[in-house]
Amino acid sequence: MNTKFSEELIRLAKNDLQVRERLLSENKLSDGYHPEMEKIHKENARHLRQIIKQIGFPTISKVGQEGSEAAWLIIQHSISDPELMKSSYELMLENQSDINLKHLAFLFDRIQLFQGKPQKFATQLNSDGSIYPVINKDKINELRNKYHLPELSQKEIDKIPPIEHIESIERQNPDYIAWRQKVGWK
Repeated sequence: MNTKFSEELIRLAKNDLQVRERLLSENKLSDGYHPEMEKIHKENARHLRQIIKQIGFPTISKVGQEGSEAAWLIIQHSISDPELMKSSYELMLENQSDINLKHLAFLFDRIQLFQGKPQKFATQLNSDGSIYPVINKDKINELRNKYHLPELSQKEIDKIPPIEHIESIERQNPDYIAWRQKVGWK
């Protein structure tokens, strides 16, 4: 295990969460992507890219469980870097036996959400707290089990809006759509 990279990833993730917690306590995260949070996410993404260049994807065997968890958090929060998120997903697919599978599910869904497409595992929420539409409600718990996610109740599944509602969900926040397009989400 590479302790140096593990410690760096953990430090970056902790800083991300500390800044997020502070901004939440100051009620500064409810109105769009806060510039300070975006700056942290971009810096963390830059560091992660350098680590990936040196050791490949930071899997559990390379950086330990906590380091790999930290890398995933950095990827999950690198929302203004679609290419990093997508390339990391591909690297995670290649290293499935050496990562936490639920991270693969979360990242897949997050990428889908930012592209305005239905998700597979029901891990991402709409701005109102409801689950973003999924590809196949009938298979949701089967997929969630396979990727080590807890099952949803039938009541939760029934509340998931149909795919046909994505367009109206997307139209609810034009500023968000404009930001996504500006940073490269299509």
